[in-house]
Amino acid sequence: MQQTNRKLIRVVAAVIFRAAAQGQRQVFATARGYGDWKGWWEFPGGKIEAGESAQEALVREIREELASKISVGKKIADVEWDYPDFHLSMQCFECALVSGGLDLLEAQSAAWLGADALRSVKWLPADQAILDKVAALL
Repeated sequence: MQQTNRKLIRVVAAVIFRAAAQGQRQVFATARGYGDWKGWWEFPGGKIEAGESAQEALVREIREELASKISVGKKIADVEWDYPDFHLSMQCFECALVSGGLDLLEAQSAAWLGADALRSVKWLPADQAILDKVAALL
């Protein structure tokens, strides 16, 4: 249950897939380039601004953070997670790259991960919560 003294942060995450060798799929992940969680891995995205739908926020965030355009598909999961200083409410969507090179404008690193490498990076706790669902889509 969310504590009333915690700040609520509403965010969206893009779980961007691509086709890889032998019919396998890969998912795009980024390592944070700033803040308390610098170097931890996450699915790219960001805060939902006032008046935006989750899908609109996701398209905007990927344009701002990765200079790319995505198409937003079905919702994969909703994650509620208590961090030490805030409560995170995250909506995660299956996405596809439409255009752009996924340029790292904010992240320090990025990788395309297959099922065998999905758990090889240090995920943020809220993102780690959906890894089983993501693995099932790879």
